Amino acid sequence: MMNTMKALDLDAVKAFVLIADMQSFTRAAQALDTTQSAISLKLRRLEDQLGRRLLERTPRQVRLSAEGAVFLDAARSLVGAHERAVTSFQVEQRRLTIGISHQIVGSELPALLRRMNEHDPSLLIEMRVAGSREVMQAYEDGTLDAALVLQPENRRDQGEALFSEDFAWIAAANWKLQPGQPLPLSTQGDSCSIRAGAVRALDQAGIPWTEVFIGKGAAVVGAAAAAGLAVAVIARRTAPSGTVDIGPALSLPKLPRQDVVLYTALNDRRSRHAMSSLAAAFESLATA
Repeated sequence: MMNTMKALDLDAVKAFVLIADMQSFTRAAQALDTTQSAISLKLRRLEDQLGRRLLERTPRQVRLSAEGAVFLDAARSLVGAHERAVTSFQVEQRRLTIGISHQIVGSELPALLRRMNEHDPSLLIEMRVAGSREVMQAYEDGTLDAALVLQPENRRDQGEALFSEDFAWIAAANWKLQPGQPLPLSTQGDSCSIRAGAVRALDQAGIPWTEVFIGKGAAVVGAAAAAGLAVAVIARRTAPSGTVDIGPALSLPKLPRQDVVLYTALNDRRSRHAMSSLAAAFESLATA
């Protein structure tokens, strides 16, 4: 029997992909410059046309249904092909320079870049990964279009708080502290605010420690933990596979949460869409 289903509404499919990525009707509506009610209507019509429930909605969460997860890859491909088609004659390629704190970047960076490219294939993303202070200095100097950093202590109300990052004492799953030995740490060095808070908490708790590995970036610091060399002080989200939070087992002090904040003065639709996609990707990873 011939399938008489009408062609899918591309705007509705795009709305579905954004809602799935951002886990929020509100943020997806902002990225599309529309209202939450309009985007909800598009999704409802798409679900009716497919005869499938794509999203599970609760008062506090939006997540994919089993059928939505099956449809998502195909939906991404459809939206990506459409975006490449409509931009195929564009000669000018827009460049967006974004600074990201290496304290919040782990092994997921390639996936983040791929997701942003899917939303706007003609937008060239230049990412500069450095310490939060360096990123903020570059942003204030005008060399960055946007900055994604841990909340600076002296700037409480000028950026958009996206989510809170949990930090933990990360070690290899089979790692054991040798009796009588100080806690071996892997950190990002003296300039890192997370490291400063961690060693201050250890000192206050009377727990001896020694720094055995210093690196730049959560992926590098976490690698030392995965290798069994030390306990890494990093965001729980960026912990490499094969590692665990060793804090409870060793009765280590709890590390404070820190807000991840977006700074940007860009207001054009393409830039807002790109930044919303990046922010939502980080947020979804942090809350996964």
